[in-house]
Amino acid sequence: MDLAAPSNGHIAAGREAVISVRGLVVGFGDRLVMNGLDLDLYRGEILGFVGASGAGKSVLTRTVLGLIPKRAGTIDVYGRDLDTLAPAERGAIERRWGVLFQQGALFSNLTVKQNIQAPMREHLGISKRLRDELAMLKIALVGLPPDAAEKYPSELSGGMVKRAALARALALDPDILFLDEPTSGLDPIGAGEFDELLATLQKTLGLSVFMVTHDLDSLYAVCDRVAALGQGRVIAAGPVAELLKSDDPWLKAYFHGKRGAGREAQARRGLI
Repeated sequence: MDLAAPSNGHIAAGREAVISVRGLVVGFGDRLVMNGLDLDLYRGEILGFVGASGAGKSVLTRTVLGLIPKRAGTIDVYGRDLDTLAPAERGAIERRWGVLFQQGALFSNLTVKQNIQAPMREHLGISKRLRDELAMLKIALVGLPPDAAEKYPSELSGGMVKRAALARALALDPDILFLDEPTSGLDPIGAGEFDELLATLQKTLGLSVFMVTHDLDSLYAVCDRVAALGQGRVIAAGPVAELLKSDDPWLKAYFHGKRGAGREAQARRGLI
């Protein structure tokens, strides 16, 4: 089956959901982090995922990726229930997504080029020369200078680490990109440059992006929709303009509080 064009994917208002989560329950001991969560990521969109600190935003990402077990619910990717897939089928789907973890999670003992090549060595039977060429292409794609290839993570600035980690996430030319707090730790200029890079890559490569973030500027600048997590479920999902109208106390505090009010005013004036 063509994983990119399933016959049984969820369709909503003419849009195909490349990831559909239904009734998800995830917990640790007696504490439930997700309790009946439903969420869709549509093809070709950038979806921002927000929530209070400790609400479980990163847990959801890791559960979809299979790094944390779920207690109930279904996770469909390209219309395929991940629980029903044989290892080879699941592996084929997993090669269609790329992941940028918090703080980059680069291998400290490998150079930038070697970090980018790690997925290639594992999944692609190609020559070293071709791996080198592809790695340099990814380095250029994320706006890093060529000499960054031979540097180690400890020799990079925070912004360069994020770009190197993004290059590794793009190593296998994925269709879906998971970003976990990609602008965390960056100054406003660096965060803005990363947002611009993400928007350009999404349009150029046709990516579907699931982005966990707390950065209000990113939500306004690059997200097509925003989903908000509360009490183990998605309490609202839609364009920022729709969430601004919500009466939910957390959303009102998030978007209309001291930090959010300035962004809202700027957005209304078309400045972000």
